[in-house]
Amino acid sequence: MRRRDFIQKTALTSGAVTLGGTMAYSAPLTMVAKHKFNLKYAPHFGMFKNMSSNDLIDQLNFMADQGFTAFEDNGMMGRDVAMQTKIGETLAKHNMTMGVFVVDKGGNMANTLAAGKKENVAIFLEGCRKAVDVAKRVNAKWMTVVPGAYDRSLPIGIQNANVIEALRRGAEIFEPHGLVMVLEPLSDSPDLHLQTSEQTYLICKGVNSPSCKILYDIYHMQKNEGHLIHNMNLTWDEIAYIQVGDNPGRNEPTTGEINYKNIFKYLHEKGFDGVVGMEHGNSRPHKEGELAVINAYKEVDNFL
Repeated sequence: MRRRDFIQKTALTSGAVTLGGTMAYSAPLTMVAKHKFNLKYAPHFGMFKNMSSNDLIDQLNFMADQGFTAFEDNGMMGRDVAMQTKIGETLAKHNMTMGVFVVDKGGNMANTLAAGKKENVAIFLEGCRKAVDVAKRVNAKWMTVVPGAYDRSLPIGIQNANVIEALRRGAEIFEPHGLVMVLEPLSDSPDLHLQTSEQTYLICKGVNSPSCKILYDIYHMQKNEGHLIHNMNLTWDEIAYIQVGDNPGRNEPTTGEINYKNIFKYLHEKGFDGVVGMEHGNSRPHKEGELAVINAYKEVDNFL
C-alpha cells in the first residue's frame, strides 16, 4: 500500500476536529475531497507535512490530491540534482505548474545590484546561469530576484540605473530559454532597495525585456503601500506572478485584514492564469492547522 493511501485510510478512524473562527470542519482530519480551485494556488514544502509525511514527494502527491495545481519552492537551487529531477517528474505526472524558486545571489540583502559593483553583478549573473539548468529540471518559468540593499552613498536614481543595467544582463541569459525573473519588492527591512510596486514597475520598464517582470507579493505590498487592487491595476502589464499571505502574521487568508476573496475575484476577472504562491505560514500547528489552510483557500476561492 502506498504511504499516502495508508495515511488517508488510517485517518478515517481518527477523531473529528472543529476549527474556530469563520470555518468549522467536523469530518475526520484527512478525509478531504479533491477540490477544483479557480486559480493556480501554489503551496510549498512543509505546509502539509503532518497530513502527508516528511518525504518531499509524498508532500507533492498530497498537494495534488487536494486539488492544488501549482507548487513553489524558494530553496530549489539548494537541492541536489537527483531531487530536482524527481520533483520535476512528479509535477509533470500531476500536471502541476512549477512556480518560483529564488535565484541564488547570496541572500536578499547581500551583493546589492544598486551599488553598481562588478563583483556583485558577477555573482548575480552566475546565479542566473545556474538557475537556467535548475529551471530545465523542474520545468520552471519564473525565478525570484531581489536586487539587494540600498547603497546609501548613491542617489536613488543612480541606484535604480545600476539595478536596471544588471538586470538587463540577467535578462540576456534568461531570454533565449523563455524564462522570466520576477522582481519582488519586500517589507522585511527599510534597508532593502526595492520596496514598492511603483519602483519595481519603473525598473521593469527600464530593463524592457519579457524576461524581467514583477512578483506582486500581496502581504508585503499591504504593509508597504496598501491600495492593493488600485496598485495592481497601475502595474498590471508588468505583473507576472502573485504571492499571498495575510497581514498581520503572514499566515493563510482569513486570518488577517486582507479581503482575499475580493482580490482573487479581481485576479480571475483580469484573466490571470499564472501562479498564486502561498508564501506564508500556517496559523495553527499540526494536522488541524494544515486542514485550516486547505479550508481557508476553499473559502476565499468561492468568489464566483
